[in-house]
Amino acid sequence: MTRKIPTALDWLHQGEFFTHHGHRIFFRRQGTGPVLLLLHGFPTASWDWVKLWEPLAARFTVIAPDMIGYGFSAKPPLYDYRIADQADLIEGLLAHAGVTKFHMLAHDVGDTVAQELLARAKAGSAKVALESVCLLNGGLFPETHRPRFSQRVLLSPIGLWAARRLTFPKFSRAMATIFGRHSKPDNEALSGWWTLLTRHEGREVIPRLLHYMIERRLERTRWVGALTEATIPLRLINGTDDPVSGEHMSERYRELVPNADVILLRGIGHFPHWESPDMVLQAYLAFYDTKVRGG
Repeated sequence: MTRKIPTALDWLHQGEFFTHHGHRIFFRRQGTGPVLLLLHGFPTASWDWVKLWEPLAARFTVIAPDMIGYGFSAKPPLYDYRIADQADLIEGLLAHAGVTKFHMLAHDVGDTVAQELLARAKAGSAKVALESVCLLNGGLFPETHRPRFSQRVLLSPIGLWAARRLTFPKFSRAMATIFGRHSKPDNEALSGWWTLLTRHEGREVIPRLLHYMIERRLERTRWVGALTEATIPLRLINGTDDPVSGEHMSERYRELVPNADVILLRGIGHFPHWESPDMVLQAYLAFYDTKVRGG
């Protein structure tokens, strides 16, 4: 029998909050052992990790926030949603939780936040020691990032107009296009993500959140340099059928990152941790046991 996945609202009821710049930020934590931070992507939230939560919490102290502007966290309409601020939020959360060192598993825009944290470690300005990073599909290199048409519209001058007119059917169709052919999300998953997106008038902040695509170009030297010069263990787990950051991105990763450690998941799209959680779990634990703990 397939285990029923907790709903997004179940996830909310099992979480807690802390404050970042006066705004309530949702997060979940569970387990004992080394701290593993799970960081979600756009336009979803920490609920993305629900299929991996229990097995990871059996080995780690797992912490998963909703970044500001996402999910159950505050979504102030005029906020400056910069990657640096999201990184500040992560450092604040870890301080709140009494964490001094941690590992990271990130996805999508969470990858970009991970790059900023790596850059801080490189510069000697990090407030918490980052010991390893595992990345899932995301726009690590602006030259290989292929945003969807809907993202380009939402980032354009008519972005707010388009965001306000986003409906569940439009959202569902857009999400389905970035999943693998045989691993499309079902209506329950899409409904959960829609709940997270629209909570606290979330459509109003979508164009501001997408500014990270511009930041990736502006900060390319800093963020790509953080990967190419990293001194801690790194691994990329990549769903090859992702039209946004699939195999074409992993090829660029191999070109630029010394001794690149890349695991390819054939037939999987942009959300490997949702589409194939068992393969992601196996690949992450192998990375941790051999390259991190065994290294």
